[in-house]
Amino acid sequence: MFTIVRKERLNPTVTKMVIDAPYVARKAEPGQFIIFRAHEDSERVPLTIADFDREQGTVTIIYQIVGGSTMELDAMNEGEALCDFVGPLGVKTHTEGLKKVAVVGGGVGCAIAYPVTKKLHEQGATVHAVVGFRNKDLVILEDEFKAASDRLVMMTDDGSHGEKGLVTAALEKLIQEGNEYDEVIAIGPLVMMKFVCAVTKKYNIKTVVSMNPIMIDGTGMCGGCRLTVGGETKFACVDGPDFDGHLVDFDEAMKRGSMYREFEQHAREESCNLLSKEVN
Repeated sequence: MFTIVRKERLNPTVTKMVIDAPYVARKAEPGQFIIFRAHEDSERVPLTIADFDREQGTVTIIYQIVGGSTMELDAMNEGEALCDFVGPLGVKTHTEGLKKVAVVGGGVGCAIAYPVTKKLHEQGATVHAVVGFRNKDLVILEDEFKAASDRLVMMTDDGSHGEKGLVTAALEKLIQEGNEYDEVIAIGPLVMMKFVCAVTKKYNIKTVVSMNPIMIDGTGMCGGCRLTVGGETKFACVDGPDFDGHLVDFDEAMKRGSMYREFEQHAREESCNLLSKEVN
């Protein structure tokens, strides 16, 4: 039984859940993910671990309501239990030995960027966090980033909170100020990570990106999460999800990621109809 211990709405489309999963919490590290099923007849969905508490035996997930499965998950409440909650899966984010790092997060990707920022901070590294959202209503985890970073730059597309502009511009400004980073870690939409890598490549700064393509089994058997990295085929679920951003074929990843958009829209509409019938 994977009981929902706490459920909190972070913004209109993003929710945080704390799940009782002591065996997962015991081994979890930043960068890894879980695969859950809400019910026995639900599809398998991967979500990156947003936080964990080994003493309490809990794992935190943060998800955006974008399709049928996340709508199904969001319909569940505290005290109910998920059918499956498997993990931790994937390779943890490498943080050892880093002295100064810029962590760049975009949108709901900030939920993945936060535990990495926290781990680096706990290890004594100097951490500059650059996080961006479309507007102030979509901002999440601002206080958590403040507590875990030496410098926090908040960006919004419309300037309604923090500074106006893109995270790429903020990152380049930090670099031009003379900050010498051992590494930049970027987590967010594919197009954001692509352009972060374009900035860091100019300055020859190692850049790690977290890739979260379509996954099914999480063990490398189905091949659904394949990516091209440095001209070679990699599987995000077992080789990643972290990769050298300067080697990732982002255009291919974005093309593959849009293949099931129509199917996802159909699944969302079906879930809306099903949930409305249950309410009525």
